[in-house]
Amino acid sequence: MMFNSATAMIKPTIFFSFLLLCFASLEAQVPDRGSVTDIDGNVYQTVIIGRYEWMAENLKTTTYNNGAKIPKITGDTAWSRLSSDAYCFYNDNEGMADTCGALYNWYAVNTGNLCPGGWRVPTDEEWKFLEGCADSRYDPGDSVWDNRGLRGYDAAQRLKSTSGWRSGRNGTDAIGFAALPCGEHLSSGRYFIAGSNGFWWSSNEYGTTTAWYRSIIYSFEEVMRNFHDKRFGFSVRCLRNVNEGAGNIK
Repeated sequence: MMFNSATAMIKPTIFFSFLLLCFASLEAQVPDRGSVTDIDGNVYQTVIIGRYEWMAENLKTTTYNNGAKIPKITGDTAWSRLSSDAYCFYNDNEGMADTCGALYNWYAVNTGNLCPGGWRVPTDEEWKFLEGCADSRYDPGDSVWDNRGLRGYDAAQRLKSTSGWRSGRNGTDAIGFAALPCGEHLSSGRYFIAGSNGFWWSSNEYGTTTAWYRSIIYSFEEVMRNFHDKRFGFSVRCLRNVNEGAGNIK
């Protein structure tokens, strides 16, 4: 490949534009921390990534932001029959809340009242933006993020927390997201794979009975994008726009 001065000028420009989009400055990528409190009084650390402020912990509220209580469902059979909103704790163990938060089915997400006031469950597109900011090879807007299945290069490794993952598969937590492997509550009612995998809902449904989610699997450096039955219990992260009126990344 022939190298020329035009190529030398273009690549740094693209790189700096990417940094501005994701981190809002060209300084060292040190996470810009904050906090948010939910209606139950739980305080969550947050991190600013581009025009979004994300929770850096999983949601654990048991009350919607309008004051209504979220139905708590225990037991495999009861959970498997649900077609309405609910939450649980992994293995029905409330002691998991401090580390892993709660697991919510998508019907709870779809109420629009799950996150603190002014915050929301991220859309599928907002997840894509986060993945592009985390990945060291594929930027936000790259078509790779539109694929299903495992995508990207190393976004999962850079989103994972620096402890808590199986078999020494901890991440670098490069942008402060601190993803943990808190498992899932299957539509059958079974709890599954905590310590190895983490699952998070998006706010977008895929079909009548399914919705988009993200998963980080301990043994892969790519992030999984797929859809699952709305009855599954997954973790939830919330976000908000840093500058109201800036709009969402499309």
